[in-house]
Amino acid sequence: MSNLIVLTFDDTEQAGQVFEAIKQAQAGEHVKIEDAAVIVKDEAGKVHIKNQMDKTVAVGAVGGGILGLMIASVFFPLAGLVIGAIGGGLIGKSMDKGVDQKFVKDVTETLKPGSSALFVIGSGDPAVVLAILRPFQGTIYQTTLPSELVDELHSALKKKE
Repeated sequence: MSNLIVLTFDDTEQAGQVFEAIKQAQAGEHVKIEDAAVIVKDEAGKVHIKNQMDKTVAVGAVGGGILGLMIASVFFPLAGLVIGAIGGGLIGKSMDKGVDQKFVKDVTETLKPGSSALFVIGSGDPAVVLAILRPFQGTIYQTTLPSELVDELHSALKKKE
């Protein structure tokens, strides 16, 4: 089952570092990331969103491109490919179960300048996720995890004395 985890950090670097660590664990097949976004609010208050492409959009675009190419290969191969990819991407986006953009905006507005946030929808081994988070200092903004895992997550992200 997939869960949403939103973490905030008091600097602009940690959200990206945590995401990279989670991506490495995904390569080892310990976690699965379905959608993710790193939000950074720089010292001037400008927001930078590094949204990872949602797989449903990518799959829809590739599938639509192939379908469009097959259908139009006799008459207009390039046009068929482009139209199919656009249509497939739109279909993939309509099936999107990723991070709600309004929610991202709401969290972004609460960030202080010089801070960052990480949004992740995924699943995996809780022990691996906790091990990934232990070197970092952040705050749980929101999660759909069970309460006992939330307590362990709070402990893992505590400021090191």
